[in-house]
Formats: sequence, structure tokens, C-alpha cells
Amino acid sequence: DHLSQLWEKREFLEELEVAVLIVTFESRNLAETYLQESSVAWPILLDERRHLYKGYQMDRASFWDLWGPHSFWAYLKQLLKGNVPKAPNGDISQRGGNVLIDKTGAIKLHHVGTGPADRPSVASIIDVVQGIRSQTFPAGEGQ
Repeated sequence: DHLSQLWEKREFLEELEVAVLIVTFESRNLAETYLQESSVAWPILLDERRHLYKGYQMDRASFWDLWGPHSFWAYLKQLLKGNVPKAPNGDISQRGGNVLIDKTGAIKLHHVGTGPADRPSVASIIDVVQGIRSQTFPAGEGQ
């Protein structure tokens, strides 16, 4: 759901010169299946050994993170929208997250999800990007 929401804002993200890269620990076959089933067409980086996950401190989620009230609520909202969640194919305890890196390589947002439902809102991601741009270009220059 999170990637779909970002994808809906792709034109705006492109205007802001944001390059999106999806990172997954899943196999090439599962990544290709995801691309075929979704409308998201951003590049996918396979990190099967989870080097990036470890580097960004995205460790394993606890039982409570996976099956607690936040996850239950997220799944319930999807069901109410008419979306039936698919059975997981891979390691459901691997935490995910979002990392925003500016053009200089500085990390501007580092969010490690506590569970499958924990992602920053698309609006907050856009706010961070706009903040980076306003720091890069003084008012009226280069925008």
C-alpha cells in the first residue's frame, strides 16, 4: 500500500527530482512477480544477504510488532477498502523502512518500521524532500 501511495505521487516526485529505489531481500522471482502484479515501475535492488537492511539497522520485528494492534488495524483498513491481504511469501519478521538521501549522500530521513503497518506518510516524505530543496537553493534561485 505504501509504495502504491508513493507511485500515485510519482509525477510530483519527478518534478522534485526524487529518484526512488525499492530494496528487497526477496528473490529475483518474487521481485519480478511483484513488478508484474503492481503498477509500480521503479527500479528494484535485490539485497538477498540483507547488507543494506543491516547497515540501516532494520533488524527483525518482534511478535508483538507483527501481530499487535497496529498491524491488525492496518489489515482491517485494507479489508474495509475491499483489499484482501495476500499470504506472505517471505520472511515477515524482516523490518522495512524508508531512507532519504540527498545529492551529497547525507541521510535526511531514516525511518525503521516497527512492523508492516509502520511507514511515514507520503506527505511527510514530500515535506522532507521540499525541505532539502529549500536548503539547497536559497529562495528564488534554481527552483
